[in-house]
Amino acid sequence: MNRQKFTWGYSSYKLRQRENFKEFLCLLGLLIAALIIYLVGLGNLPLRDWDEATIAQVAKEISQTPLEQLRWLFPSLWGDPYLNKPPLIHSLIGLTYHFWGINEANTRLIPAFLTALSVPLLYLLGREIFPARLPALLSALIYLTFLPVVRHGRLAMLDGAVLCFEILMFVGLLRSRRDLRWSLGAGLGFALLCLTKGIMGLLLAGIGLIFLLWDTPRLLTSAYFWSGWLLGATPAFAWYTAQFWHYEREFLDSLFVQQLKRVSDDLDNHRGPFWYYLLEILKYSWPWLIFSVWGLRLARQEYLYSWAKLLLVWTGVYLLVVSVMATKLPWYILPIYPALALAAGYALAQVGNLPIDRPYNPIWSIILGIIGVGAGLLALIAYFPGNFAPIEPLPPLILLTLLSLSLTMVTTAILLARRSEQFIVVLLWGMLVSLFIFVNSPLWIWELNENFSVKPVASLVQKYVPADHPVYIAFAYERPSLNFYSGRRVFPLAAEELINHWQSHKQPYLIIDRQTKEATDLEGLKAIGTTDSGWFLVTKQ
Repeated sequence: MNRQKFTWGYSSYKLRQRENFKEFLCLLGLLIAALIIYLVGLGNLPLRDWDEATIAQVAKEISQTPLEQLRWLFPSLWGDPYLNKPPLIHSLIGLTYHFWGINEANTRLIPAFLTALSVPLLYLLGREIFPARLPALLSALIYLTFLPVVRHGRLAMLDGAVLCFEILMFVGLLRSRRDLRWSLGAGLGFALLCLTKGIMGLLLAGIGLIFLLWDTPRLLTSAYFWSGWLLGATPAFAWYTAQFWHYEREFLDSLFVQQLKRVSDDLDNHRGPFWYYLLEILKYSWPWLIFSVWGLRLARQEYLYSWAKLLLVWTGVYLLVVSVMATKLPWYILPIYPALALAAGYALAQVGNLPIDRPYNPIWSIILGIIGVGAGLLALIAYFPGNFAPIEPLPPLILLTLLSLSLTMVTTAILLARRSEQFIVVLLWGMLVSLFIFVNSPLWIWELNENFSVKPVASLVQKYVPADHPVYIAFAYERPSLNFYSGRRVFPLAAEELINHWQSHKQPYLIIDRQTKEATDLEGLKAIGTTDSGWFLVTKQ
């Protein structure tokens, strides 16, 4: 009898060891794949206007200031207090600058690494809500290959960090249902969210608490749960207390009034209809949207299960809140993508387990085939623009991306129509390869092509303009990226103010384009530098 107990115990121990080793391999493999996708080619393009350039400038000022001046706690932007967002990510980027220098790759390193870390975290979240490993693994791989997550997660923005801390908070919440010590992890995730994007932490925490109210209401009456949550959230409470003590009313105005205006007012004319984010999901979530929709449909049918409750609350509440906000920006929808990935992963696992006599939905093959053929035709049109369409030839890596995507989608559609489970492997691998090629291309930040390149103009400013002289540019608005690369603010100047400014200053420094130079009569004009794109740095002779 004792020998039987010993044998059974030893077998259980070996089984646990084998399972733990499989978990380790899954986590390690997901992390390596994510690091490759998110870190490769980070420095191959300049910083983008607004968020990227602003965060970089704040981080640069933190890195160039002695620690005892507490700039990491009370950051500044061009010498003025920076109260728009908490400085956690800015300070981490500043630390990167301090050790490895100021450049594009180091600016994007911390946000990209945190986004990569969110991939294995999503796998852990899937292991908490799904009874089997396959849906969790598929969910993490789908999340890894969501185009909006990859694009914005690689940028020097706060949204990749929000994804990481959001998933960490949900992992803590779910595990605290069977081990209250994990409420500390949930509180820490909440604190990191609040130290990254302010009131966004309140919204995501509210979603988690609504889920618990539906799924495990007893947890909300536990003093141990709230004690762990509050203990984990202590860093956030400490930071907000320090800000209020230092800035007083100005901080409260920035925290509540200015941030809540995004709900009621369309700041900087970033407006859109109620269905704006539905269109964003429809534009950039293929091919996974097919399976996400089916997964949410299954969740509605199986709403008594915890996984279904979480996904329904997560997607429904978050989509409703951001849709009613007046200010609309594409990256506001990013926190919903982990939920869509979990829904797609569950659906994809169900597809693989369907009995052989049950046909797949033919619409899936049709949609995938259309995407594949469309990508192939676009590559053909771009390769021969003069014969097919009046567009400029695309870079070779973009053509290769389109061809890879076309081959992947067409092959997947054929395998799916033939009832071959290999379509899952082909689809995931093809998306990984296509994204790897895409992020090495010069168009993964396509917004840079919407305006003139700032680095050549900034080089003129640094080379020819004395440090104590202001610089103006004949442009409609101020560009933070131009400021960052110039090492100073370059102020915009309207066309009607150009001549007055020129006449009223003894030694003005203006940046004007060729058309303005030819159309405006500036007496004594002297061009001291020019760029290939037709911008001139001018002053008086």
